[in-house]
Order: sequence, then structure tokens, then C-alpha cells
Amino acid sequence: MIRINEKTLKDFALYLAERECSPSTRAKYSRDVRLLGRLCQGTVTDKGTLIAFKEELLARGYAASSVNSMLAAVNRFVDFAGRPEWKLRYLKVQREAFASAARELTVREYGRMVSAARTLGDERSEKLVQTICATGIRVGEVRAITVESLRSGQAEIRSKGKIRRILLPGTLCRTLLDYCARRGIETGAVFVTRTGRPLDRSNIWKTMKRLAAVGRVRPAKAFPHNLRHLFARTYYKTYKDIVRLADILGHTSVDTTRIYTARSGQEQQRQIERLPLLY
Repeated sequence: MIRINEKTLKDFALYLAERECSPSTRAKYSRDVRLLGRLCQGTVTDKGTLIAFKEELLARGYAASSVNSMLAAVNRFVDFAGRPEWKLRYLKVQREAFASAARELTVREYGRMVSAARTLGDERSEKLVQTICATGIRVGEVRAITVESLRSGQAEIRSKGKIRRILLPGTLCRTLLDYCARRGIETGAVFVTRTGRPLDRSNIWKTMKRLAAVGRVRPAKAFPHNLRHLFARTYYKTYKDIVRLADILGHTSVDTTRIYTARSGQEQQRQIERLPLLY
């Protein structure tokens, strides 16, 4: 039997911190286990309780990917509680054969967002979205773009317990160094707030939404990770080297990278239409 109360949640958060989980992961796992506690009235009596929780999530209409993310939290929690035999199986989700045109950012839409930043006279936002898109970095890795990295032409990315180095385009380095010189940024992070602190996820998300509104881009497409997707699709279309792309993006498996390089449904439709199989 496992009781879920404030003390248990606090101890679980400490357990995750000791295993070097990121703050966002700790917060999400804690929320998911708190939900588990509410639905099972504070007590997990056996694996059957967890199976019932899984079934309740499905009954409430959660997407399979959301259910699996919550199951990841539950499985980590039962490890913490010393009941690894209670772990649940994840839902099997077939990977989409093509990307959704309703969510994927196009090159033209990206261009409209850059133009929107220029129209607003917001040079920081203009340089920010171009930096993410030109390097494929994650939103949490923007702080790795420093004056020092621009001078050396490469940035050291520390993410998810791994360290990787990425090469920065020379044009980008020169442009950002000029930007820093005019802004009086002599060292450290390039993209900072008015008080000199590195931009965080919230700052960057708000920037994307604002530029999307001005640039007439659908809000559903206006999130930083879509710039990373656009980088990945463009790189793969140009070089057809998925292994090297996986290294650049920091993926352990190329299976993850394939999600980024999926063609749109319209592209696949055109390819199928060209097959000489109908008479």
C-alpha cells in the first residue's frame, strides 16, 4: 500500500532531484502523481489501483501521448515507493506516417514571423527566432548561445544529462556579435531580459505568440519547438543524413529524429499520385 499525501509528494520531488531530473520534469511528475492521489482517494492499494487510473485517463478522453506521459510519472513513482513490480505498460501508439500540416511551421510562415519582428522594431526577437531555427536548439538551450560561443564558433549544450557541441553558422556568429556590441553585451548569454537575466521558456513562448499574431501565423504553430522541427526538416531535405542530424539535435536514437523529418500529408499524397500503378 502506498499513501499519497503532501509528505510523500515532497519526498518524491526530492528523489527526482537527487536523480538530476530537470525542474520541469519534477513539476510534471509531481502534478501527475497528485492527480493519481485524487483519483484513488490518497491510497494505492495494489497494481489494480494503477490500472484503474490508466483506464480512467482513457475514459476522460486524454490523448494516448498524454496518457503515456502520465504513466511515465506513475512508473517513476512506484520505483520510488519500492514497488517496481507495479509498473504499468505504456499504450502502443503507431507513429504517424506524415506530419500534420495544421501544426507544422512552413518556411514562408517562419519568414513572416521574422518580418513581424522587424515591423515591430524588436531586434532581439528577430535574432532569437532566427538563432533557434538556424541551429535546431531546444528552447531550454538558448542560454547556451553566449558571446564566448559566438567568438569560438561553437556552443556547448548541456541537456538531459548529456553534453554536446554544436557548430554555429559563421553568418549567425557575425550578426549576433554585432548585435551584442550595439547592446553592450560583452560576456555571457546573448538573449537576456532588460535586467540582464537569460530569457526563459515563458519569455520565448510569449515572443513566439506575439510574432505569430502580427505575422498572421496560426497560434497552434507558434511555439519554439516548431523552429527546431523546421531546422530538422530543412537539414534532412538538403543533406539526407539522418544520423548526422540526430547528433546535431542531441537524439540518442534516430527513431526520434524520424519524427522530425516526416513529410507532410500533402507531400506524401503527391508522391503516391505519381506512382504508375493505376491503368
